[in-house]
Amino acid sequence: MTKVGDPAPDFELKDQNRNEVSLSKLKGKKILLSFHPLAWTKVCAEQMKSLEANQPTFEDLGTIAIGLSVDTVPSKHAWAKELGIERTKLLSDFWPHGAVARSYGIFRDKDGFSERANIIIDENQNISFIKIYEISQLPDIEEIKNFLSK
Repeated sequence: MTKVGDPAPDFELKDQNRNEVSLSKLKGKKILLSFHPLAWTKVCAEQMKSLEANQPTFEDLGTIAIGLSVDTVPSKHAWAKELGIERTKLLSDFWPHGAVARSYGIFRDKDGFSERANIIIDENQNISFIKIYEISQLPDIEEIKNFLSK
């Protein structure tokens, strides 16, 4: 598993609108990677709606918040529409299945999806924060905002 201080593994994935998102092209910004196991589930929906609701705060903190799961792009698109998510990028780590989650050491092989986790990457693309949550636990967005405020 990656740890605080490690360089963040680069990736290029498509968001819910089929736009390519590359970590290396976001250098100079803080990035919150908010991994969630599967779309269309209650806690994951609340986790992503929390990112969307806090977009203005993330912008003020110079941070781009991104949701990731192993769901397909069409599924992410329909889910974002259902949840009213318009500003938050929801990335598909579908193929190769869970490759980004694996590169961060948080893929659950037995389940076929990632841990529920928040990983913050600093402006130099090093990992500055990692927290893995119980699958049934909604991550505390205040904890993330407090960390980013420091």
